[in-house]
Amino acid sequence: MESQDAPESPGLHRGFICASFNQDTTSLSVGTKTGYRLFSVTAVDKLDCIHEGAECPDIYIVERLFSSSLVVVVSLSMPRRMNVYHFKKGTEICNYSYSNNILSVRLNRQRLVVCLEESIYIHNIRDMKLLKTLLNTPVNPSGLCALSVNQSNSYLAYPGSATMGEITIYDANNLSTVTLIQAHDSPLAALTFNASGSKLASASEKGTVIRVFSIPEGLKLFEFRRGMKRYVSISSLSFSADAQFLCASSNTETVHIFKLEQHSPSQDEESPTWSAYVGKMFTAASTYLPTHVSDMMHQDRAFATVRLNMFGLKNICALATIQKLPRLLAASSDGFLYIYNVDPQDGGECVLVQKHRLFETSGEQDEPEEEESPEDVGPQPASQSYAATVALPSTPPSSTTLIGYSEDGGAQKGEVIPEHELAESPICLDDENEFPPVSSN
Repeated sequence: MESQDAPESPGLHRGFICASFNQDTTSLSVGTKTGYRLFSVTAVDKLDCIHEGAECPDIYIVERLFSSSLVVVVSLSMPRRMNVYHFKKGTEICNYSYSNNILSVRLNRQRLVVCLEESIYIHNIRDMKLLKTLLNTPVNPSGLCALSVNQSNSYLAYPGSATMGEITIYDANNLSTVTLIQAHDSPLAALTFNASGSKLASASEKGTVIRVFSIPEGLKLFEFRRGMKRYVSISSLSFSADAQFLCASSNTETVHIFKLEQHSPSQDEESPTWSAYVGKMFTAASTYLPTHVSDMMHQDRAFATVRLNMFGLKNICALATIQKLPRLLAASSDGFLYIYNVDPQDGGECVLVQKHRLFETSGEQDEPEEEESPEDVGPQPASQSYAATVALPSTPPSSTTLIGYSEDGGAQKGEVIPEHELAESPICLDDENEFPPVSSN
């Protein structure tokens, strides 16, 4: 789950570049002009900054592995190089360089996935060995992909077409394609798995319909309509931990929360209300209507909504249980984290309960606006959906990052820090009960 912004957006915080939640939504990572920051989001009333990294500036990708000390960063100054750090020890575990700009990184306890525009690299996270390179994948300028956080399956989802909403489901453990899903008519804009990897949610560039599929079968389970008045750019999709709810945020001021529940016929018969009667009449009439109209009548609407106090700014949202209550978290490029209460019974309008500042009130927040020269900022990608929407430098990295590439597009492994345990054995992050590894039952 990742959000990135162009620097010229109105209301954009000067220090903000990107944001992402970790796999269980207990931590928020923010890429900044000066480095990156990691926050704990396990309480409502306080937001603790647990680490601030300044190894390199202009971080446009930062991903933390659950609550461990492993953090992956990519800088605008070296967009083809991935650095993996143990932030508590202050050491670099390793680095890899690739043949093109890195657009997104996904990780779980088994795999680390690096997505380029036309290729995907799958690493074993325990020793960082490159296991598989998927070459000549459909053009994916936004780096859109999703990786199941459940290490027992490690399903990877990515676009199967550049012109329509086809999804490729790939087993990153067994390194084989599982299935193809014809999800939408237009190109994909967002993908996310639930915690167990048994469900996948998707949205297209139109942003009006969100669908949920069973994994690995690829059968459509749910279809939700976000809206009909206008097309929007979906910036994030996120399931709740129990997969009962799904939230969708966009470049509008509204976040939609959908409830994943099957409607049984017996429930309608037990409640012969006027609305149930009208619903039955519409269902009967839909058989005589055009397909697209009939489909809209069978699509569920939002169970709950959040009204953000911003419009047009990139944001990333997630559903989490904090202090035993369901909450919606919204990290925005205005430099704030917003926390809303969610009523799991009645839904409706969610209430803002806390607003946290991601940057200090002084220093870079109060920095005067400066004109960016053309040399400082490269051309923006055509797609502004979901991932990798930050501007990348137009000048290539130094030639030292390009030496040694094989014809199959394999990644080049950088120098491993000799004193780190990775130099002698597979990566071990079990200090202070961290993971990986995890004990198998």
